[in-house]
Amino acid sequence: MTAPLTLTTLPAGGGQDACASALRTIATEAQGLEILKAALGNGLSQPFSEAVATIAAARGRVIVTGLGKSGHVGAKIAATLASTGTPASFVHAAEASHGDLGMITDNDVVLALSWSGETQELAATIAYTRRFKVPLVAITSRAESALGAAADIVLALPKVEEACPHGLAPTTSTILQMATGDALAIALLEARGFTAQDFKVYHPGGRLGASLLHARDIMHAGDKLPLATPATSMRDAIVLITRKGFGVLGIVDAAGLLTGIITDGDLRRHLSHDFLDKTAGDVMTRAPKSIPGDMLLASAVEFINRASITAVFVVEDGRPVGIIHLHDLLRHGVA
Repeated sequence: MTAPLTLTTLPAGGGQDACASALRTIATEAQGLEILKAALGNGLSQPFSEAVATIAAARGRVIVTGLGKSGHVGAKIAATLASTGTPASFVHAAEASHGDLGMITDNDVVLALSWSGETQELAATIAYTRRFKVPLVAITSRAESALGAAADIVLALPKVEEACPHGLAPTTSTILQMATGDALAIALLEARGFTAQDFKVYHPGGRLGASLLHARDIMHAGDKLPLATPATSMRDAIVLITRKGFGVLGIVDAAGLLTGIITDGDLRRHLSHDFLDKTAGDVMTRAPKSIPGDMLLASAVEFINRASITAVFVVEDGRPVGIIHLHDLLRHGVA
């Protein structure tokens, strides 16, 4: 009877050995991706294009199936496809022959994953697709395998070295499967013209959902806007800055166009014995930074960070219609 494996304390230098192992793993998997990239630029390009066209033309869903590590990768691919505008579901290969084949219709496309192409549990699904003429796309490393021979389209992935030192644990091979699935999803996204606004429909929750909101969705507007004219005295301007609570004051001309801004920095720079006798026009910084109402919050965060500011006006046709503070982005979980 084999003794069970036990964890032992790492010897001195064990940390460096672990890092060296991690670097070898990443290097091996990165090399595998480079090989896949070269294959896509060569013989794999035609079947890949055919797979994208077949899926795009389907009236139903993409049914992704697989077993073991390929099954786990397949479930992720199905989720990625579904979230990027291509309806998809995952059907476990072992469950298919116990009733789940009923999930597959003749309007669907089946995407089957098996590195060897000889996964016995896929036999029922393969037979079902052949019987009912459901398009079958295979992701495998062996085009001559049972899966490859039966498929309408074969994405024959290049044979690569596994990162596992024994060559047994699926590592590099699953990375290639995942990358191929991602490539399919993004190619389909681009072919469908799937936009960030479409993406928002499928990702309404969490930080990702918040980042897909627009500036106009969270901006402060109306009476909350801190605005004044160039003729406003600095005595009144300071009162407005304090009352509105954004730490800035927008300056608009007679046509309502945003022509300047007064920040805490402007107050410090212009501080003098006659400071309170000056007007907003004397102190303001001209041509202030602003953003449009349809800017995504993810982009607004990047804009504010790059500009090193804490608040920004939202403008339409040059006129301020709202303001967003860094605290607003924090409250929505995107900063």
